[in-house]
Amino acid sequence: MGQFQHDNATTHASRVATNWLQKHSSDFRHFHWPPKSPDMNIIEDIWDALLHVVEKRSPPRTSMDLLTSLQDSWCEFPPGYLQTLDESMPHRFASLLRVHGGPTRY
Repeated sequence: MGQFQHDNATTHASRVATNWLQKHSSDFRHFHWPPKSPDMNIIEDIWDALLHVVEKRSPPRTSMDLLTSLQDSWCEFPPGYLQTLDESMPHRFASLLRVHGGPTRY
């Protein structure tokens, strides 16, 4: 069984997304996050890091160039980068609890 999380952003709460989640709910555990709290999601950090690495390269001209650039950039992440983000989760939760679900400085 997999795990699924989302931050209840408008696009994630659309009728199509909601119907899909209900239809596939037995395929994964669903984590309930505070509404619109991307602060909790380490994917935001990963996207930001990928963006910075891709921007240092020559601009991709095709979608295949972009895919290659993203894959190469992924491989350039320092060893332990993802582990560090994963280990930051307890601190992120503590920060969120301190502000009672509001925006965090993390």
